[in-house]
Amino acid sequence: MKLAFSTLGVPGMPVADVVRLASASGYHGVELRAHPEEPVNTALGLSERAGVADEFKASGVEILTVAGYTRVAAPGDDEAVIDELGALLALARDLGAPYVRVFPGGGGLPAEEADLIAARRLAAAAPHAADLGVRILLETHDSHRRGVDAARVLGLVGHRSVGAVWDVMHPWLGGEDPAATHAVLAPHLGYVQVKDIATADDTTPLPLGAGVLPLAESVELLSRAGWDGWLCWEYEKRWYPQARDLPDLLDRGRDHLSWLLAQSA
Repeated sequence: MKLAFSTLGVPGMPVADVVRLASASGYHGVELRAHPEEPVNTALGLSERAGVADEFKASGVEILTVAGYTRVAAPGDDEAVIDELGALLALARDLGAPYVRVFPGGGGLPAEEADLIAARRLAAAAPHAADLGVRILLETHDSHRRGVDAARVLGLVGHRSVGAVWDVMHPWLGGEDPAATHAVLAPHLGYVQVKDIATADDTTPLPLGAGVLPLAESVELLSRAGWDGWLCWEYEKRWYPQARDLPDLLDRGRDHLSWLLAQSA
């Protein structure tokens, strides 16, 4: 498996510094947070996009995904959401990223209605994603935090260009066992976000292996299934300024993930 980290852990860091950090700490890729407050977002011009792509390519570090904030199950106009998806897909294509990450965001709606809204929008965007060679990945998050919740939507979409990000924290917080999450998401899986926290009530990010999340079990399930994709450390420093700085933890995190992979081999 390949290892990546998310720029959510180093908010606002210039691209050149992100690339150097990833290369120096032995990570194969980076999940780029595509938010207006970040250096890489959908407002970038073509020459700027080419510059970012060239910088990563020259370093040998891959851009794993464009992590967008589109909420595909949110109430409102379909066209605006589909346009937002289109902008993220174009950015990913221009950067050479294989994935675009999106959220459900259907809070407050009945589950069946949220499922149908999300599936309709994702299905509408899927052919365009296929044309661009980019895959849209729905993260286990908020209104669809369990694997079974995300899988309901993906089953309705039924298109290979739409899949899932398994964030190990959210299904666990939703009471879903990792084996159950893996079983329903395996046919759709793009990559896996790893992290660690102290308790279900305190989600302040911790160094990998220092908390309670079932990382070893999750990695073992993936290894046993012969999955050879990406593990991406999503360290949510952006939302928890009191957390330790990610750069100081990256070497230890890489070593812990490598140890888990060796244990599960």
